[in-house]
Amino acid sequence: MALNFKTDMHFSYGIPTVMADGIARLVAPNAGPLTFKGTNTYLVGTRSLAVIDPGPESAVHRDAILAAANGRPITHIITTHAHRDHTDGINALVAATGARTFAFRRAQLTPEQGGDPHAEFVGHDFMADVHVADNDRIAGEDWALTALHTPGHAPDHLCLAMENQPIVFSGDHVMAWNTSVIAPPEGRMSDYLRSLERLLTRNDALFLPGHGGRIEEPKRAVKAYLLHRKWREQAILEAIRKGASSARALLPIIYRDLDPAVMGAAMMSLRAHIDHLAERELITVSDGSSIADCEVRPL
Repeated sequence: MALNFKTDMHFSYGIPTVMADGIARLVAPNAGPLTFKGTNTYLVGTRSLAVIDPGPESAVHRDAILAAANGRPITHIITTHAHRDHTDGINALVAATGARTFAFRRAQLTPEQGGDPHAEFVGHDFMADVHVADNDRIAGEDWALTALHTPGHAPDHLCLAMENQPIVFSGDHVMAWNTSVIAPPEGRMSDYLRSLERLLTRNDALFLPGHGGRIEEPKRAVKAYLLHRKWREQAILEAIRKGASSARALLPIIYRDLDPAVMGAAMMSLRAHIDHLAERELITVSDGSSIADCEVRPL
C-alpha cells in the first residue's frame, strides 16, 4: 500500500506564515533527511504568546521567533517531545523572554513506558518548569491548549489540541511529508498505533505537524497511516514465512529503493515492527550482535 505524501510546503526561512487565526509558523533552518525542510515552530496567541517547539539551537531562528512576536510577550514555551531538533533552542529563548517551559517530563515516565537514556538525539538535560500530563490544560491570555499524551515516536510525546478551534499540533506523531520514525527503545510500535487510534476518536479539521506542511484531512491521514502499518506488518510476516531470517535480510524486501541517508531510521522502524509482531506472539526474535543481525522465525 503506497501512501500519498504531501511534500509541497510554502514558506520562507525567517518569515512567519499564518496558519490559522492566532497561529503562525516559522521553519527552523535545520533541513535534513529526518527533519524535511526543518523543525516547525508555532507562535500561538494574539496578545501574549506561546511558542511550541523552539527547534534547534540557532541564533538566526531565535531572532526570527523574537521578531515574529513583534513586541508581544512570550509567556509559555511548550515542547511536543524532548528530541533535540525540538528542544535545543529552549535555553536561549528562555533567557531572551523569561518564559516558563511546559512538557511531559521524561522523569515522570515509568520503566514500562520506555525511552532510550543513551540516545544522542534526545535532550536528556531538558527539564520543563511544568510537567504536562494527559488531558492537562495549558492556557494563556487569549489561547488554551489541551495535552494529548501520544507515545510511540517518543514516550513523552504530546499532541496539543486548540481550545475552541478544531486544530491539533501533532508534533512528530502525524506528519504529511513522511511517516514517523519509531526507533526502539525510544519508540514503541504498540504505543504508536494506540496513539493513532486515539486521534481517530476526534473530529479535528487541521493538524499542524512538527515537520512539513499542514494536514487538512487529519482523520483520513490517520486512517491511512494505520492501514500502512498493518500492511507493512503483513509484508514482514510474509517475507519471514518465505525464508527471510534476519532484520538485515528483511530491510531490502520491505523498504525498496531506500535512500541510504535514511537506512538507519528504516532499520529502526523495521525493528519496531518486528518487536510488535513478537509481542503478539506471531514470530520469535533472537537478538544478534546488532539490530540488523537479529534473527526472526515464524511461529
